[in-house]
Amino acid sequence: MTEKIDTKKKLQTRETLIEDMRSIGIEKGMTLIVHSSLSSIGWVSGGAVNVILALMEAVTEEGTLVMPTQTPMLSDPYEWNDPPVPEEWHARLKADMPGYHPDYSPSSGMGIIPETFRTFQSVRRSSHPAVSFAAWGKNKDFFMEDHPYDFALGESSPLGKLYKSGAYVLLLGVEFDSNTSFHLAEYRITYQDKINTSHPIIENGETIWKAREDLEFREELFEELGAAFEKEEDVGFGKIGSAHIRLFKMEDSVDFAVRWFKQKDKKANKKQQKRRQ
Repeated sequence: MTEKIDTKKKLQTRETLIEDMRSIGIEKGMTLIVHSSLSSIGWVSGGAVNVILALMEAVTEEGTLVMPTQTPMLSDPYEWNDPPVPEEWHARLKADMPGYHPDYSPSSGMGIIPETFRTFQSVRRSSHPAVSFAAWGKNKDFFMEDHPYDFALGESSPLGKLYKSGAYVLLLGVEFDSNTSFHLAEYRITYQDKINTSHPIIENGETIWKAREDLEFREELFEELGAAFEKEEDVGFGKIGSAHIRLFKMEDSVDFAVRWFKQKDKKANKKQQKRRQ
């Protein structure tokens, strides 16, 4: 049975989305990193394309729009846990996996808005095979160029550049566990475990596997961190379509996260010391 559109709900068009974006403080010339859920916005005329066009019109070409376009599936099958694959498949899967290419490697787990965004001809995507970003607007080349292979979300990454450029974060129908910016704080604290991993990349027309080093991230803490952040810092709330949003300065969120991580780790260390006594 075909599901009918609820005509009692407001029709979401590009124009109404722009009006909503203006009302929550998205302005011409703004640098904005967006994390999004299309389904949370409600039924939108033109779908993801009109959401993207509305964002572009809201910040204009004087601003810059950035979205994460990560490719976690381009990794060693031995590391896959969701779901795991049979061990006897590992070697074959690894040998068969295509190398990352910014033009055609699809993002995974990011949602349809960033996956559509990366295909726009005017959008540039960064070169990282696991944690790429895509950008449009005035400073897209600056943010996307020279994405470091190791420690890929640190000071020299697109996140580090966005922080220094006064960027804002828009959580569009998603929660703080989607806030990639919190990762930048993890590079600024003393305690953090490191991992070694590898990804398929294309060199001289051939796919090779290249090892890299990075931090072991703690995304499982981001919801708790976000709840503390919005209680103590300046966070804008509102709606775009039917989606609840949060809009805040990236600098504020990262600086708060550094303090929060340090305090949490300090408490954890004290507990460990007491247990040893």
